[in-house]
Amino acid sequence: MSFQPVTASFFQQPTLELARSLLGMLLVKETEAGTASGWIVETEAYIGPGDRAAHSFGNRRTARTEVMFGPPGHAYTYVMHTHCLLNVVSGPVDHPEVVLIRAVEPYTGTDLMYERRGRDRKERDLTSGPGKLTKALGITMGDYGRPLFESPLCIAEGKAFGPVETGTRIGIENSGEAREYPWRFWIGGNRFVSK
Repeated sequence: MSFQPVTASFFQQPTLELARSLLGMLLVKETEAGTASGWIVETEAYIGPGDRAAHSFGNRRTARTEVMFGPPGHAYTYVMHTHCLLNVVSGPVDHPEVVLIRAVEPYTGTDLMYERRGRDRKERDLTSGPGKLTKALGITMGDYGRPLFESPLCIAEGKAFGPVETGTRIGIENSGEAREYPWRFWIGGNRFVSK
């Protein structure tokens, strides 16, 4: 199966546009065990210093957030409640913005996904959440900072899906007015969308 990764320039668009543009693209992870991939069906945008829900709120710069201050198109991975989550760094250098990949629809390597997530899972449950999809695809903290326009972790050319819907982000109850921003995007009617 050959994939055509996007070029670095794909990531040089405003964060909210990138969050939409990522829908329908293919997220691919190659590991020694094999390659697994899925169509991106849900994303969330986090717009840096002014966004109370963002790790870089107030320009907070730490070892963890450092990659967010670099060029767009790299992986920002972090652990939350034992789950590794994958974000795409967006925004120009020194504008720490990201897009969280919230859900994918399995495409290749489904056997590997079942191996990693448990054979007894329903297919919908393999990748219908940000922690589920990283486990299914084999994305780990070792992927922190990787460029997403080349192997082994990349975003590849995708396909057109149905209508894009928008709504508020999930799991950010303590972030003041940022709770209300309509910065979650998903493919309407797709059964792998997280909520």
